[in-house]
Amino acid sequence: MVRLAGLVLVLGLVLGSAPGATAAGLAEGDRTAIRMTIERQLAAFQRDDDAAAFAYAAPSIREKFGTPENFMAMVRIGYEPVYRPREVEFHEIAVLEGAPTQEVLLVDRNGIAWLAYYPMQRQPDGRWLIEGCILRRIADRAT
Repeated sequence: MVRLAGLVLVLGLVLGSAPGATAAGLAEGDRTAIRMTIERQLAAFQRDDDAAAFAYAAPSIREKFGTPENFMAMVRIGYEPVYRPREVEFHEIAVLEGAPTQEVLLVDRNGIAWLAYYPMQRQPDGRWLIEGCILRRIADRAT
């Protein structure tokens, strides 16, 4: 149930969208902050640090899952390439449904490549938090 709720949540953020417009209006500092937020959450997943990983989620995600433990259970079950990537490669930031969205190539433990799209949300204090993650398997690429 948690997995389905997480999938519905993230798909609802970008349904019908595809990468296209670049986020040219973002300052270099914002681009760096977005990347660092995602890197820090990925590092928290590697350490199994539920609280730290949950802290990088936008308020709507935190509200949806309620606790760091619920959030991590959803990630472990439904987002294994994000939870334990073997490789991580950051690509461009695009605009999807009006949100700056970081594209990240992930290779899972089995060598299967995935594209992860991270819609980001700027908080009133200027921080960037992750508003979801959409995974798409790259069928013709395995390492």
